[in-house]
Amino acid sequence: MKHAIQIERFRQIRDEQGLTQAEFAEKLGIKTSTADIERGKTRLTGEVIKDLLRLYQINPLWIYGESSKKNLNLSKAETLPKIISLNSEKNENIMMVNQRAAAGYPQNVHEREWYKQLPAFDMPLPEFRNATHRGFQIEGDSMMPNLKPDEWVLAKAVPDLNLTSNNKIHVVITYDTVVVKKLHKLDDPSKIRLISLNRDYVPFEIKVSEIQELWEVTSKLTFSLDANSENHLLKELQDSMEDLKTQLKDVKKA
Repeated sequence: MKHAIQIERFRQIRDEQGLTQAEFAEKLGIKTSTADIERGKTRLTGEVIKDLLRLYQINPLWIYGESSKKNLNLSKAETLPKIISLNSEKNENIMMVNQRAAAGYPQNVHEREWYKQLPAFDMPLPEFRNATHRGFQIEGDSMMPNLKPDEWVLAKAVPDLNLTSNNKIHVVITYDTVVVKKLHKLDDPSKIRLISLNRDYVPFEIKVSEIQELWEVTSKLTFSLDANSENHLLKELQDSMEDLKTQLKDVKKA
């Protein structure tokens, strides 16, 4: 049913533009025609969704049947997470996105089943229950020396780009990649600049409309807690960390 909605709305956009399947394909950079997509033989890729937004201001959530708002203002993006995880007590879990999972994250951001592969745990601290958080593993050395390769950060979901502050580190989910960078707003509200801490990497700009989700990094995850602590909350936190370490090792072996 969900796939049928995507096909129907994709075809609707083409009809509204008065384009043939071949003409629509050329606009979207698709070989030959859009016939296979409209027959349900080929899935809509993140690249096609991105081009529909860029060319026609089409809301990706409308394409997926998850919003009644068809068009978006290109200077504003809906950056809230598309899927969350709850534990048995209905508290939000923190899902952990390792480097391998991050490669497929942008294309599966709306796919509920895909998230089941991610380790998830409950952080027993009040501040982590006042907002949606997610863990991301650092890849590469572009954020050295603060964030080293293979380390983890915890990040809080940002509902609106207007709520962000310059020069804070964010995890930015676009339609084709996941990056961890300092964010800097520009005079042009339709774009932002992303900056690496490692000066060997040149800052670059992206369109706000390319952002699927935005997460503000709040802390770096460490497993080196004091095992002899008598503090009950700290012990509970340590138990959660040990459980998370086991899950992450299992994911790495898989």
